Order: sequence, then C-alpha cells, then structure tokens
Amino acid sequence: MVETGFSSFNTMVDKANRLLRDIEEVYGWPKERRKQSYAALRAVLHPLRDRLSVDETAQFAAQLPTLVRGVYYDGWKPSETPVKMDSAEFLGRVRRDFPYAIEGGTEQLVRTVLQVLKNHVSEGEWEDIRAGVPRSLAAVLP
Repeated sequence: MVETGFSSFNTMVDKANRLLRDIEEVYGWPKERRKQSYAALRAVLHPLRDRLSVDETAQFAAQLPTLVRGVYYDGWKPSETPVKMDSAEFLGRVRRDFPYAIEGGTEQLVRTVLQVLKNHVSEGEWEDIRAGVPRSLAAVLP
C-alpha cells in the first residue's frame, strides 16, 4: 500500500495501481512496465471517451477509480464529442498515442486494456458502451 499520509488518497492510489497491475498481468508484462501499462490505459481511454456520447462518457467515468477518472477526463472537450471513428481509426489513434513497441499488435493491446476495464465496471455499463459505438468498433470490445 502506498502511504500518502491521507487514507482516502492511499485507497485511490491503490485502486489505480490495481488496475494497472491487472493490465500488466493480462498482457503478460513484468511489474517493471508500470509506465507502459499507464500509457496503454491512457491511449485506450481517450479515444473511447471521445467516441462516446457526453452522457455515456460521464456514466462510464463514474465507475472508474478516482485517479483513473482523472486520466480519462484529462484534455476532454465535451463540445467536440462524440467523434465519429471506426475501428481502424480507433486503433490508429491508440497506436499514435502509445509510445512503446506493441507485442502482438495494437488490437491485442486495445483488447487487453478493455478487458481489464470491463472487469472494473458493471455489466450493464459495459453493454451501454458496446451499444454506443459502431459495429466495427464494438467488435474490438470484449
């Protein structure tokens, strides 16, 4: 457990670290790749956020750990959403925003991060997300 001197902050950091550890475990990365798991999370969260409606973006964010929610909203422009993008455009944006080599390809990275995120939100919320994106992009979602 991280010690920040404030128990609520400790809990927030632990929840965010747990999500990053889950990404590392599912992808098969060693713990030393924390920067990489964070970059993967961010690279997937932002195009997902931008593709969803403003209401769906907020509903999804409400179920994320507090620190991850901050990453999710960082740089968001609600007046410019939703951004129309198919799966190829989504994957291209993730590839552009992820500064590391990708073992297994961009789609595997996206599927890994989304699988972990799916485990951190309700089933109903995940179904709402799948319903809110085009079929080609929904096919990438677990």
